[in-house]
Amino acid sequence: MQIRPRRNRKSEAIRSLVEETSLSVKDFIFPMFLIDGRQQKVEVASMPGIYRYSVDLMLKEIEECMKLGIMAFDVFPAYPESLKDKMATESYNPETFYLKALREIKKTFPELCLMSDVAMDPYSSDGHDGIVKDGKIMNDETLEVLARMSLAQADAGVDILGPSDMMDGRVGFIRAALDDQGFTETSIMSYTAKYASSFYGPFRDALDSAPKFGDKKTYQMNPANSKEALIEAELDLAEGADFLMVKPALAYLDIIKLLNDNFALPIAAYNVSGEYSMIKASAERGWLDGERAMLESLLSIKRAGAKVILTYFAKEFALIKGR
Repeated sequence: MQIRPRRNRKSEAIRSLVEETSLSVKDFIFPMFLIDGRQQKVEVASMPGIYRYSVDLMLKEIEECMKLGIMAFDVFPAYPESLKDKMATESYNPETFYLKALREIKKTFPELCLMSDVAMDPYSSDGHDGIVKDGKIMNDETLEVLARMSLAQADAGVDILGPSDMMDGRVGFIRAALDDQGFTETSIMSYTAKYASSFYGPFRDALDSAPKFGDKKTYQMNPANSKEALIEAELDLAEGADFLMVKPALAYLDIIKLLNDNFALPIAAYNVSGEYSMIKASAERGWLDGERAMLESLLSIKRAGAKVILTYFAKEFALIKGR
């Protein structure tokens, strides 16, 4: 008997029957960029089709996305240098535009899932994810700031906090602070395996959050390492994380699979700005089919084991599926 696997590929109907992995808008969290002011919509030069919004226009964009089936959003603030300092104090100022915007978003759309980022770099005059002292990133001192930031965001109505700083012990420290103040239902999606990657450039353009000196290699992970991701995941699980995230996604599909194979918590993956922009740039030049490349890349992330995908393609995907 000759085995012929092509029999299961001979028509679209049969291929659909045996398809192992499928994508849905329900898989996605849509990252969005917030700026202060009103009636502001500014395209990110290095991310075609992605904009920085003031809260009034962001609310309209969110409403449009929700009509397409997207129900989860991760909002990142872009702060001017004048509001930044070495201790990121603006991050927990109750009158800061970011926290006020989060409240307005959640009040307007209580049914959506609202996620936020926990790290000092958007608010820090040093551009690092932790407190800088004598050129070094201070771990334990930073945890106090992250906890205050987390409590402020939880109080503003955030459903899922995303600690992206990669400080040791921050998940447990934040979880304890949240529980102590009664925010027991606020989830933590830990940036468990966040690598020191070259694919973050366009995101840093969007937030103007690049480090003012050095790099982030003393706290973000070495791209050469995979077993280290297991150590980080074990710690985050023990400290109370609800999701484990891998960032970036496409160059780290093996890490997504590694965590999915070894942990029962849902695995998230961040399809980062550089991964988005390289497809957009190639498509603009006619070097590849942008739509097919988008779908294939997202499918690969899901196939590797990600239950949740943060992607700038979320709305574009939803529009395609709605045709």
